[in-house]
Amino acid sequence: MKKRFAASVAAAPIGLLTLTLAVHSQPAAQGRGGGLPGTESGIATFQTQCFMCHGHPDVPEAPTPVEIRDMTPERIYTALTTGSMQEQSASLQDPQKRRVAEFMAGRPLGSTGAGEAASMPNRCAANPPLEIPSQGAVWNGWGRDLANTRFQPFSSAGLTREDVGNLTLKWAFGFPFGESSNAQPSIVSGRVFAGSDNGYVYSLDAETGCVYWSYETASIVRGSPVVGPVSGIRDVSYAVYVGDGHGNAYALDARTGRLLWKTKTDDHFLARITAGMAVYDGRVFVPVSSSEEFASGNAWYPCCTSRGSVVALDANTGEEIWKAWVVPGNPKPWVTQDNGVVLYRPGGGAVWNSPTVDPVRNAVYFGTGDATTPPSPITTDGVMAVDIDTGDLLWSYQATENDVFMGGCGAQNRSLACPEQNGPDADIGNSPVLTTLPDGQRVLLTGTKAGDLFALDPDDNGRLLYRVGALGGPAVGPGGGRGGRGSIVWGGAADDQFAYYGLGRGGLAAIRAATGEYAWTFEPGGSLGAAPTVIPGVVFEGATNGMLYAVDSTNGELLWQFDTSGDFQTVNGVEAHGGALQSIGAVVADGMVFIGSGYAISSGASGGNVLLAFSVE
Repeated sequence: MKKRFAASVAAAPIGLLTLTLAVHSQPAAQGRGGGLPGTESGIATFQTQCFMCHGHPDVPEAPTPVEIRDMTPERIYTALTTGSMQEQSASLQDPQKRRVAEFMAGRPLGSTGAGEAASMPNRCAANPPLEIPSQGAVWNGWGRDLANTRFQPFSSAGLTREDVGNLTLKWAFGFPFGESSNAQPSIVSGRVFAGSDNGYVYSLDAETGCVYWSYETASIVRGSPVVGPVSGIRDVSYAVYVGDGHGNAYALDARTGRLLWKTKTDDHFLARITAGMAVYDGRVFVPVSSSEEFASGNAWYPCCTSRGSVVALDANTGEEIWKAWVVPGNPKPWVTQDNGVVLYRPGGGAVWNSPTVDPVRNAVYFGTGDATTPPSPITTDGVMAVDIDTGDLLWSYQATENDVFMGGCGAQNRSLACPEQNGPDADIGNSPVLTTLPDGQRVLLTGTKAGDLFALDPDDNGRLLYRVGALGGPAVGPGGGRGGRGSIVWGGAADDQFAYYGLGRGGLAAIRAATGEYAWTFEPGGSLGAAPTVIPGVVFEGATNGMLYAVDSTNGELLWQFDTSGDFQTVNGVEAHGGALQSIGAVVADGMVFIGSGYAISSGASGGNVLLAFSVE
């Protein structure tokens, strides 16, 4: 922290720093957070405790939030505990200070510079050129293909239904100082490309887990890396494209990890990339989300100025081609509160999911989040379709109307920005699944937090084909809240017959993609909300208790299970353990199954820092 700021904030009333967060009473998550659940809970503390000075017009000497985000977590934590901010943060518990430091810096304490492949004992003996991706078994990006079906045919899966029962753990790789496994790996040319919340991207050998290279980004890496061709750069044929928690998009040489370009996709200090990108025809489509709504209802926060978008970048240079905003119109001030905090609108519409690319319609499809300021535009809480070449809106479908949501509106220090009716917070956070039925008809499938599945016609301007309750009951409907029959958050998968969705407490459900008719449910107990993965005859699904299941895709019969929540001996010598399987799904390629275990972003679910690889014994 700047020394010149210490004197000015020392004079600030200490009473302003005595707000109590409800998070104190929540169950603890495993990891280094000191008992505070969720690796990203620090943003709520910052919005409720720190914005009274940092970013307040009456305290111009205070470092801005943007400046703080450029600091290391160690520097921020030191300022809060023994440095210039010690007095001002006296009311905060140590776990809160740690989480503030980790969120604002975008990585766990101790991770800066600590995850280099060069210091690992399992370096690969050689680093040959990459094989041509199209000639081998590939799982590339979030959904394996441009349509985000999460279906792997046998030619690339290399596993049959009969093989699955013989899967055993082959190797485990630990992410140094990692607290939450958030990034799904990609398998291309016999290599595993994986990101971590420690800010690093790694390239590993799929067969052995030896490490080729690492690259340190500016912040947490979520979503999934994606590999694509690149031209115009000497000695480079393929790049790995990945985003970080500060809204930066990167292109790395897929063979060496060398940085090719880096682009800031959004200048807002809370803009972030939380899902995998899509690559097509020389363009990289980047989803941009935000952490702004966590506690934006606090009166000290200048709500709300972030807007979700999808940005198209030139794959070779990183230059922006177009940007499609979910919420139209630049935010403008509309009122100044008695405390001097200016409020803005419009805002919201974060894009939490990987875009789906449709070359037939020259379109990009993506799910959209709720609004954070009224009125809620028709493009929020639904699906948008934009033109590949221009980013112009082609059509949109809204699943939930009039959804304006911001955290912190239930607190005593309530902002004037808080809506009369808050929520229901019904973001469409899962990627649209584009699948072709046996009769040739194409459908675009997406689920809601209320547990509905809806199908749109991509060849008829997004016309609604059906909307049903995924467990066979009636749909809650466009204006409904959560239905209590399960909730679709992280996404689905589809083959030519069924769509498969993890419904949380509702289990794993199979629905006939042509009609929306309920087929079967797998309910082993606990919560099954992770994204499913399908190979012929088999669906893989993860649970919040760490169990990875493989079930028969025709009837839901259990075929195999593995508990990922324990401690593992790793090939790189890093202490590692698994935890909740709550977001990312398994990936399958060339007879092997890969999954990162331990998701603990914003709940009490148990964290972890391990990547597991399975093969047939």
